[in-house]
Amino acid sequence: MMIIGVDYHPSFQAIAFLMEETGECGEQELNHSDGQAEKFYRELKQRGICVRVGMEATGYSRWFERLLAELGFELWIGDPAEIKTRRVKKQKTDRKDAQLLLRLMRENNFPQIWVPGPENRDLRQLLWHRHRLVQMRTRIMNQLQALAMNEGYRWKKKLFSEQGRAQLEKLSLAPWASRRRQELLELLDRLNPTIEELTAAVEQEARKRPDVLRLMTHPGVGPLTALAYVMIIGTPERFHCGKQIGTYVGMIPSEDSSAGKQRLGHISKQGNSLLRFLLVEAAQAAARSNPEWRRRYIHLAMRRHKSIAKVAMGRKLGVRLYWMWRNGCAYSPSLEFGSYVGQLGTGHGVK
Repeated sequence: MMIIGVDYHPSFQAIAFLMEETGECGEQELNHSDGQAEKFYRELKQRGICVRVGMEATGYSRWFERLLAELGFELWIGDPAEIKTRRVKKQKTDRKDAQLLLRLMRENNFPQIWVPGPENRDLRQLLWHRHRLVQMRTRIMNQLQALAMNEGYRWKKKLFSEQGRAQLEKLSLAPWASRRRQELLELLDRLNPTIEELTAAVEQEARKRPDVLRLMTHPGVGPLTALAYVMIIGTPERFHCGKQIGTYVGMIPSEDSSAGKQRLGHISKQGNSLLRFLLVEAAQAAARSNPEWRRRYIHLAMRRHKSIAKVAMGRKLGVRLYWMWRNGCAYSPSLEFGSYVGQLGTGHGVK
């Protein structure tokens, strides 16, 4: 078998390889644009060599992953943060990075991570596409609000009702401001049907999955949040306990403690930003509709700050959804969560 450590870049890759049977080793730099990299791996396939490739998790590598899957080569994706801790010397080059990856694979010390499948990745594109379009629509609506406020009108949400839009179109504006208003309204009219179509697609995908429907029984959790949670977490068996969800999503505080002094900072934000955003939004929706969540949110907001309370409730929601998913139970106000999820609860614990 040939083991290859790949330091991947968008335009090229630096590799370090070893033939286990013969001990032959070497280094090479392969360009992507001229097909040199693809030719190299296809030649290995033609020679009948079994190949295992190791690389850090990175972007812009989908074509390379598809190529290795097509050729039947084994691919290991590593955690960049873990790999960085294995680098001893303060010398970082593409050549040394490839050698480090090769050494970790040889020593069976490679920090391999879970990789989503093609269907999962494609559904993530649906979620991200809708999310970005909603952000674009929000920016357009804010600009229209600014135009109205500059003319002395503060209509808030009423601006986008049928009556509010008619009043906005009647405003007497300067030539360029008038053109800006017209083109922003046209963009808004184009975005709304597209977002509705994508929202319907999300709801359709959610109905196909029992796990997603189960998570939707929790207050504040709709098809968008539930589907994103299942797609991004992948499988609950990846985590030993619910607390690891907060770490994975990046909703725990950063820490720099030493000599008995604890220093906590902002949340780490080391996870998926879309899931983090949706959990916070869903937690706020739950606080508006559910008395228990509203009581917890108000208690936290009075002790600390509203922004801290929102993130804390989002993290709590992520942990609850994990236990519901792992134990296969729907939400019920009378049930305990955590390791006792699904059991009837009392004020003093579990019955």
